[in-house]
Amino acid sequence: MAQEIERKYLVKNDSFKGQAVKAVRIIQGYLSSVPERTVRVRIKGDKGFLTIKGIGNESGASRYEWEEQIPTEEAEELLKICEPGVIDKTRYIIEHASLIFEVDEFYGSNEGLTVAEVELIDEAQAIDKPEWVGEEVTGDVKYYNSMLMKQPYTQW
Repeated sequence: MAQEIERKYLVKNDSFKGQAVKAVRIIQGYLSSVPERTVRVRIKGDKGFLTIKGIGNESGASRYEWEEQIPTEEAEELLKICEPGVIDKTRYIIEHASLIFEVDEFYGSNEGLTVAEVELIDEAQAIDKPEWVGEEVTGDVKYYNSMLMKQPYTQW
């Protein structure tokens, strides 16, 4: 199983959109959203994925992750049996200072929320943040997608 190390930030404004090299719509649901193991079904553009994530470490920056591409038709069928609540967002890919920032702009019950994630080699890696990156929310569970489906941003 691969180790995922990432930091998460709120986004201050939409100036990131002009820097994006790619944007893709994502629809996802959860077969299991318990913190010890989340099982996510995702349709990203025209591709389906199944992802299993383990519980995060103390800082919330590292956790185990396994992901495999599955046929889109199977992902569509699995979404029908997911827990209530669907995440609908556009993911923008931005290259900055040799890092890749993934910025998620949420819709529906999470409208108004935009977060940026950056994957790292290790937790101590220095990050040169773009001007549109705001407060760090790494490890704050209310910003996990698996929690946003249960407690949407518009209900905070």
